[in-house]
Amino acid sequence: MAALGGRGRAAAALLRRGAAPGAGPRRHRHKEKWAATAPRIPSTRLALHHFDTSYSLHLGALWPSVRAALLCEQKYGALLNNFAAADHVPQELELLNATDFISEAPQKAQHWQQGAAVGEARGCQDGSDEGRTVMQAGMVTQAEMSPPLCTSISSKIKCYTFPRGDITRFRPARPDSLGLLDYYLMDAASLLPVLALNVQPDDFVLDLCAAPGGKTLALLQTGFCGHLAANDVSISRTKRLYQILHSYVPKEVRNTVSVTSYDGRDWDQVEGGTFHKVLVDVPCTTDRHSAMEEDNNIFHKRRTKERQMLPMLQLELLMAGILAAKPAGEVVYSTCSLSPLQNECVVERALDIAETQFNISVHVEDLSHFRMLFQDTFSFFSDCRLGELVLPHLTANFGPMYFCKLRRM
Repeated sequence: MAALGGRGRAAAALLRRGAAPGAGPRRHRHKEKWAATAPRIPSTRLALHHFDTSYSLHLGALWPSVRAALLCEQKYGALLNNFAAADHVPQELELLNATDFISEAPQKAQHWQQGAAVGEARGCQDGSDEGRTVMQAGMVTQAEMSPPLCTSISSKIKCYTFPRGDITRFRPARPDSLGLLDYYLMDAASLLPVLALNVQPDDFVLDLCAAPGGKTLALLQTGFCGHLAANDVSISRTKRLYQILHSYVPKEVRNTVSVTSYDGRDWDQVEGGTFHKVLVDVPCTTDRHSAMEEDNNIFHKRRTKERQMLPMLQLELLMAGILAAKPAGEVVYSTCSLSPLQNECVVERALDIAETQFNISVHVEDLSHFRMLFQDTFSFFSDCRLGELVLPHLTANFGPMYFCKLRRM
């Protein structure tokens, strides 16, 4: 047999290696990786799977309706801008059948107290021991509930919402003659932590995780902040906060606000023990966004560790908020998540750490009157161990919003 030439030997070598004739050198071939070719599971689907697993246990029979609401269009409220020349806006909104759910609250409280008085009178007419027991219980309940009903709702914050089942959309905000927008569209449930904080005249207030700025704007609408510190660790989100302030707040009021970008966990090293009121609206799984939007979704596989570390971050931020408050100061902790691990569990752990590591006694304030006052606007979860939780519902599609009020003793 004739000896193979140079080219023949090369071809034979390729055939022995299993390569087809005409294939290029081995070093130029590659094997496709499974991770690059397998279809990526959408972050929204991962979020829903996680929610189905955990929230079906936590919420039980309520979860299917809450799930349906999370996947439907969110409802908004129109927070009126007290700094804008927009006296015509309330009438305009009322003609559309929208109402200010906050101003209605004292009227409902009055009706409730009148009803309690009627029940008390009926108890007096009942001569039985059982009747007297009911009467006494009613008197105690009214005595305990009346003060917070009257004092914890700011009459200066006005937010219009459409009735249950009405899915009318608000028009976009419009500027007044000075360029200030007439209202701010937001999830109306986001105002509940601000109302719970109950800012009083000349209070020094800290909004520890302030961006994008809706709650900061609501705090300014009270007209009571002696000074407002608005902080957020994200510089890009802080730019959005600046935009909100410039679009809604006149310069003389903006001068009372200090905007910073510190890591909120270290705030006690900046200004510890100096604030009358502290709002800690922490980063969370943002359940509605996670179920609906792929963009910036915390359930993306690249953000798994970040998501798993959320309760620790939330705990550290809440502890920083407690340490930033004066003795007798008040702290409101809030999330837009349904997760008890991010809600009640974080609060319970903070109470324990404050007591054992800092010798600080912290009292959980009762906010159950919020449920009664705003039951016509929001759907509340009745089984929270601590604080209150607004559940999304198809007829009142606000939330989720968890909030819990603490007092540093």
